[in-house]
Amino acid sequence: MTSAATQVLAPDLLAISHGTSSSAGQAAVAALVAAVAGSRPELAVHEGFVDVQQPDVPTVLGALGEGRRSVIVPLLLSAGYHVHVDLAEVAHASGATVAAALGPDERLVRLVARRLAEVGLTRDDIVVLAAAGSSDARAVADCVETASRLGGLLDLPVSVGFISAALPRLADEIATARAARPGRRVVVASYLLAPGYFAGLAARAGGDVTTAPLLTPDGPVPAELVDIVLERYAEAHR
Repeated sequence: MTSAATQVLAPDLLAISHGTSSSAGQAAVAALVAAVAGSRPELAVHEGFVDVQQPDVPTVLGALGEGRRSVIVPLLLSAGYHVHVDLAEVAHASGATVAAALGPDERLVRLVARRLAEVGLTRDDIVVLAAAGSSDARAVADCVETASRLGGLLDLPVSVGFISAALPRLADEIATARAARPGRRVVVASYLLAPGYFAGLAARAGGDVTTAPLLTPDGPVPAELVDIVLERYAEAHR
């Protein structure tokens, strides 16, 4: 079989994010999907959402050509309900394959560290990782692991606080960290994919400074994120 034929038969890549009503968040995620498509022009790449925005995943799958295979790549930092239940059920019904979530991954940790450097993190600062949160213990464990890896990279203690659905709540963790080391600056490291409602809550949770999400609407798409999306696709395809 020729290389060209192999490319034609490659499964479609469905880049599925949570969805947001934030125009900045929508633009940032769309830029990531465009960067993925641009880096692999032989692949058919489709954008879809599990909530808030359209098209939803069944609509994206229904628009594919008859007999087309597909790999759903969740543009989610940890594997919670959406990955294990929502996307799994849709994939089972359609014959699609669901790839792993984007995290935990050392490249995401390095990207968070870069965002911290952008706000001038110092050795005297307290770092609290701000994660979205999930009712799924596996997703919570993923975020705790990411905080641990970030602490190892920075050689600083890093705790984690959750914006929703898990404990400790971000505002409480910030208050606890500040009480333990009074007078120190509390830096909130956003472990969030893009601007939106949760990013706004993180910024208002009580930290002295909060980093930007991994994607920003005006900045370049981090190459690490493109690489991870394509790696998850390849792993699931294999």
